[in-house]
Amino acid sequence: MSRPKQAVPQHEERHFRSSQTVRDMVIGMADGLTVPFALAAGLSGAVASSHLIITAGLAEIVAGSIAMGLGGYLAARGDAEHYVHELDREQQEVNTQPDQEAAEIVGIFASYGVSAAQCAPVVAALRTDRKAWVSFMMRFELGLERPQSGRAIKSAATIASAYIVGGLIPIAPYFLAFGVTQALPWSVAITLVALALFGYIKGHYTGAAPLMSALHTLLIGSIAAAAAFLLARAIS
Repeated sequence: MSRPKQAVPQHEERHFRSSQTVRDMVIGMADGLTVPFALAAGLSGAVASSHLIITAGLAEIVAGSIAMGLGGYLAARGDAEHYVHELDREQQEVNTQPDQEAAEIVGIFASYGVSAAQCAPVVAALRTDRKAWVSFMMRFELGLERPQSGRAIKSAATIASAYIVGGLIPIAPYFLAFGVTQALPWSVAITLVALALFGYIKGHYTGAAPLMSALHTLLIGSIAAAAAFLLARAIS
């Protein structure tokens, strides 16, 4: 009697596939936490009106989120245009210089320790499928991934939104406190807590050690905020 076949446990790979979104959130949140904080802290030493600080802070958040979002949009559009340009060039080279492109495949595999004889079946298979051949060259020769559809708008929205959320945190105490001198210590405290919490969450989703990520983000954000604060105080 034959033994029943045992079910082979499936291997589930858990890879984080939203690195670009996290990058956009980091860019927006980091600037949103530090720049409005520095502005509010600098103004706290020059004016005694919370209303003026709130007005200036909100104006900076609006302007900063638009500028950062526009920067993210243009960067993503630039990446997409660069990909299309390189794709057209690679398609032309595959059509006009197939032997040279095939030799480049061998060179790519050689960098991984695979001999020409070992990769010959792969080269032959790719030569029968021009679309797959071009995709292979784009990925492994040029290191380019096809941009996601609507990536530019998504990047702009993510950066701008993260900037707004981050920017509202350090000026929130000025909405609640009775005076500027009372609001500033609270602004410092919640900004530091927000930096640490943001770093912890970022580390959790990117696979890094959450505590180390929190400490790293807190340290870098504190240095940036302190530098901006001292500069704002010196100017004011």
